[in-house]
Amino acid sequence: MPQPDLSLEKLLERIRACRLCATQPARRPLPQEPNPVLRVSRSARLLIAGQAPGVRVHLTGVPFNDRSGDRLREWMGVDRALFYDESKIAIAAMSFCFPGHDRGGGDLPPRRECRLQWHDALFEETPGIETILAIGRYAQDYHFDRLGLARGGSVGETVARWREYASSRPRVFPLPHPSWRNTGWLKRHPWFEEELLPELRKEIARLFGENANDSEF
Repeated sequence: MPQPDLSLEKLLERIRACRLCATQPARRPLPQEPNPVLRVSRSARLLIAGQAPGVRVHLTGVPFNDRSGDRLREWMGVDRALFYDESKIAIAAMSFCFPGHDRGGGDLPPRRECRLQWHDALFEETPGIETILAIGRYAQDYHFDRLGLARGGSVGETVARWREYASSRPRVFPLPHPSWRNTGWLKRHPWFEEELLPELRKEIARLFGENANDSEF
């Protein structure tokens, strides 16, 4: 029976025990107890790189356990069983903890402590990643810089250039956040559903087999 990779296992233990945002914050401390949420394995071939957990994810410890997750799974054409199969799909946002709410009730940006302390080491330990879904500006900034890719001036412009990244290794699909707040953007840019999503589902079928897109979302 294969043994777990001890370097990655130890790193994940340290990340899940991290309290930097409470004890050594780069700005105001987290408004709640830290609860790092991520799912990573050395065998994963797809990485979902989001922004930061929302409050429901913070409470449940399950990434994308909300309406945004439902929409993302629909975009990918996968069910929850495949989506949460850690041996196949890694989920690691730019902030592992819910960053709290701003004065208007929206989510604050990802905490920079995660990126500075953990991200470079984490992705050095995941050489099997073949495809990255870079969701939103913060994930695109980090992963595009890490891979030496050029991006657009805005998230929408970067997503519109998705074909340019087909030959990158790992291959990167830049995506808008699957929040229902972006429904208007999707309606104004029908090419996203008509052209990008079929290619994304084709890539997922390549990674996980032709039946990956046949299940209920």
